[in-house]
Amino acid sequence: MNGYERLLRPARNAAAVVLAVSLGGCAALLGGGSKAVPTFDLSAPSGFTASRAGRGQLVVGGPTALAVFDTERIVVEPAPGQVAYLSDAQWSDRLPALFQARLLESFENGNRARSVARAGAGVTADYSLMTDIRTFGLQTYQGTEAVVEVSAKVVDDRSGRILAAEVFRARAPASGTSGAEATRALDEASDQVFIAIVKWASARF
Repeated sequence: MNGYERLLRPARNAAAVVLAVSLGGCAALLGGGSKAVPTFDLSAPSGFTASRAGRGQLVVGGPTALAVFDTERIVVEPAPGQVAYLSDAQWSDRLPALFQARLLESFENGNRARSVARAGAGVTADYSLMTDIRTFGLQTYQGTEAVVEVSAKVVDDRSGRILAAEVFRARAPASGTSGAEATRALDEASDQVFIAIVKWASARF
C-alpha cells in the first residue's frame, strides 16, 4: 500500500488523530487557522533556470487534494494507515493555495515570469498546468522525514488534450517533530518538487 492509499483510508474512516508535539524555533503569528498557533510558510526555490520550449502561455491552476491536506494543519503519519496533525504548528494558508502561490513564484524565479500566470488572472492561455497533492507531510514510523508527492499534467487548452503527465516525489530528513523542524524538512522536500515541476513543464510549452 503506498503513502497515498495509507492517507486515504483513515480519512474516509474519520479515524484521524492529533499528534501533540513540542514547538521549537521561530514562527510568525500570521493569518490562516488559529491565531494562537504559530504559523509557518513555504519558500519558493531560486538560483535555477528553466529552459523554454516555445512561446506559449501557461496558466497554473489551483491544486486538488484530499480533505486531509486541504487545510492549514500540518499532516503527520505516525504509523502506516494513520493520519495525525501537529498540534502546535500550522501553515500560513490552506496547503493547496500556499502550494499554488509558491509554484508560481518558482516559475518566476526560474526566469519564466513573462510566460506563466495564475488561472483566473484574465490571461489567454495556450496551456494549463494541473496538479494534485497526493502526499505532503511528515512520516515518523521509519525514521523521521518529510514526504511530498504531487502529480502534474500539462493540458493543451486549444484541443483539451493532456500533453504530458508525471508524478514528482521528494523526501527530506527531519531531526525532530517540532513545528520548526517539520516545516523546514517539508520546505526542503517541496523545493525539490517545485524545481522539478518547473523544469519539466517549461520544456513542454
